[in-house]
Amino acid sequence: MAEDGNGAAGAEETALQDALAAEHAAVWGYGVVGAALPADGRAPATDAEQAHRDARDRLAALLDGRGADATPAGAGYELPFPVLSAVDAAALAVVLEEGVSGSWVALLAAAAELEVRQLAVDGLQAAEARAVGWRVAAGRTPLTTSLPGLS
Repeated sequence: MAEDGNGAAGAEETALQDALAAEHAAVWGYGVVGAALPADGRAPATDAEQAHRDARDRLAALLDGRGADATPAGAGYELPFPVLSAVDAAALAVVLEEGVSGSWVALLAAAAELEVRQLAVDGLQAAEARAVGWRVAAGRTPLTTSLPGLS
């Protein structure tokens, strides 16, 4: 990686840091999602939270391996709307997955290495797959987006 953060390597590192920040926010947000769901309906939120923890940890390890200081998690995050029901929780999960998708697309665009491109493609695919399930639960249409992360 470039020491001064310029060029393709610098753009890739910035995008890695942004993806990490999005994953931190998703991990935090899924705590809110799960809390608003009935106990017998929390499995998808728990699974999604773990998936985001895993992605966060992969990104942090990648940055650490490059000698970069990983973006730390925030103490808390502002919710885009009140989460007062299971439908609100599903809608928040959609927002979280769409936010993560955007960061994966940006990483894909900035990726200079094959390993990073593959990580971004895998992350984008997983986020959109989760988003479809949450759109169903939130009663949203369309269920899929033609270009996830670009809208």
